[in-house]
Amino acid sequence: MKAVVSVCAEAPALSHSRLADYVALTKPRVAVLVLFTVAAGVVLAGGRDFSLLVLLHTVLGTALVAAGASALNQWYERDSDALMRRTEKRPLPSGRLQALEVLTFGLILGAGGILYLALTLSHVLSALIAAITFVLYVAVYTPLKRRTPLNTLIGAVPGALPPLIGWCAVRGEWTHEAGVLFLILFLWQIPHFLAIAWMYQAEYARAGLLMLPGVDQDGRRTSQNMVLYCLVLLAVSLQPVWYGEAGLLYLGGAALLGLAFLATALGFWRWRTYCQARRVMRASLVYLPGLLALLLLDRTLGL
Repeated sequence: MKAVVSVCAEAPALSHSRLADYVALTKPRVAVLVLFTVAAGVVLAGGRDFSLLVLLHTVLGTALVAAGASALNQWYERDSDALMRRTEKRPLPSGRLQALEVLTFGLILGAGGILYLALTLSHVLSALIAAITFVLYVAVYTPLKRRTPLNTLIGAVPGALPPLIGWCAVRGEWTHEAGVLFLILFLWQIPHFLAIAWMYQAEYARAGLLMLPGVDQDGRRTSQNMVLYCLVLLAVSLQPVWYGEAGLLYLGGAALLGLAFLATALGFWRWRTYCQARRVMRASLVYLPGLLALLLLDRTLGL
């Protein structure tokens, strides 16, 4: 009787743990930022009259696609994840989930999200962009991490597409403004991911993942790339003002955010340390939400 009671008492805990592992496969912290950019695309395209229903459908569908892509990324990288301290406790390398169930989970979520977008939105272009994002991230970027340090540049393409999913859900076409959003996301990712790659360069090297800091031992090329992309990002971020699509509030805020981000990159160029790389990474996490928030305020409130 005691044994039966013990097993029954542990069952809910085991179930909760398994659910937590499936949630972990979706990388929820990363997904929050991705979905924010999707929502920003919807609101920027629709302005003050954007449809809340379109916003909900677009965010939900993209959430499924992003979750599926994250699960398949972990399925593919399960061996390398086991070799890195920061990822060794993930569900697959720790053995808490099996490869087949994660593969199935990822495929169902990815395909389901694309189908959901196609069925609920008026413009099928959003579903097409979501499908392209999914394929590029899972089938192109993820395998290239073992083959070339250029994977960061290539991976920045699917990473820059989510706001276009939102934009096209409303407009049904890729316009100049959508192109600026794409460029901002693309350029932002390079210093962001180079900072992370510098912070964990030894772990990435041990796992066989080819990142620029792994082949750039003194950090000179890494720091130069950070500064260059921050400079170009600053210029591109001001384009909405140049074309009359944003006002003075956005101009001042975008300039301050861009200069602050650039300052951390210049700091890394001078002091190529773990701590300075972490400052670049943290600055990037302030920069992108801040810039998009300024655009949203300008578009919805006319500021």
